[in-house]
Amino acid sequence: MTLARRMQQIKPSPTMAMAAQVKALSEKGIDIVDFGIGEPDFRSPDVASEAAHRAIQDGHTKYTPASGTDELKEAIIHKLKADHHLDYNKREVIVSCGAKHTLYNIAQVLFDPQDEVIIPAPYWVSYPDQVLLNDARPVFIETREEDQFLLTPSQLKKAITSRTKAIILNYPCNPTGSTYTAKQLEGLSDLLIETPLWIISDEIYEKFVYDDVVHTSIASLGGPLKKKTILVNGVSKSYAMTGWRIGYAAGNQEVIEAMGTVQSQCTSNPSSISQKAAAAALREGGSFVQTMIREFSDRRDLMVKGLNAIPGIKCPRPLGSFYVFPNVKALIGTTYNGHKIGSSLHLAAFLLEQGWVSTIPGEAFGVAGYLRLSFATSKERLMTGLQKIKEAILMLSHG
Repeated sequence: MTLARRMQQIKPSPTMAMAAQVKALSEKGIDIVDFGIGEPDFRSPDVASEAAHRAIQDGHTKYTPASGTDELKEAIIHKLKADHHLDYNKREVIVSCGAKHTLYNIAQVLFDPQDEVIIPAPYWVSYPDQVLLNDARPVFIETREEDQFLLTPSQLKKAITSRTKAIILNYPCNPTGSTYTAKQLEGLSDLLIETPLWIISDEIYEKFVYDDVVHTSIASLGGPLKKKTILVNGVSKSYAMTGWRIGYAAGNQEVIEAMGTVQSQCTSNPSSISQKAAAAALREGGSFVQTMIREFSDRRDLMVKGLNAIPGIKCPRPLGSFYVFPNVKALIGTTYNGHKIGSSLHLAAFLLEQGWVSTIPGEAFGVAGYLRLSFATSKERLMTGLQKIKEAILMLSHG
């Protein structure tokens, strides 16, 4: 059997592959501390669950419009106005089956063969493959740790060509936890306004900001930027509703309606029940979000302190998301029982096999020499996992 040529360009999601490996080990009775997980450990807010229950009882279990219900679109519009002073109408909003689906729809309607799409690295694992699946070419810009892994205007200027169709920005960032201030975004926007490229702004982690940081959407920095920005978000992270599969986009009406056409031919509408739950979460879930963020802030501090106490690990303190992205380059070249740790990929495998701790290697995000760890687990599990990592690292030999 011969598969389509596009399948030769992509690979399975490495984070999903690690999750499957962890599940297989757990089923054998091994207690794995999972720092690879990319979802909050909180239960979904009661207001969402209650709304879903009512939806089932009231018979809201039929098809909805392919691009989402008016009720949920209105809740999204209100949220964007309240949080970012952005005005959209319902024809400028689409609801999809999670933010990943939203991003894929954008790629479907915007990218043509030979188009270039700028992706700052480290990047979320699905961006390059979604670009490749739509016959365009990802152009990577490797950001620097000394710049907090943020794209600089000079780096952006060098990457833009006559073939550049779009740039994908993700902030707070998965995997680094870095995020842009309004001033930093303005530095990029001066260049972006001058070009015809689209801005795909993935803000799915916007609520996960710490130390009095305020999230600024690039679309809110003026009319010209709003016109060329497709803002992507969802309820998966902010409301601990990953399994409900609700993401959304807001932006240019022609692009959004084209996404709706694509969606009508592949998935049709997102779950009617999930849409009811998401609308309730957006309207009434504010206190739930704040409670969760306070807990995540404490966990972040615990994890950063614990990792920095381990020899060979240097962990920056992220301002957003629920991930840390420690530098482990000092451990590359060490050995265990005669086997060399030649990369962060090898280190992640070692920690899983010898420490029974799951992490994601930096190679999955386009940058070697780092690991991504999630602190979306209890403080007790954090402490257990940090101790396991320390014990495993101390087993390594130098030189």
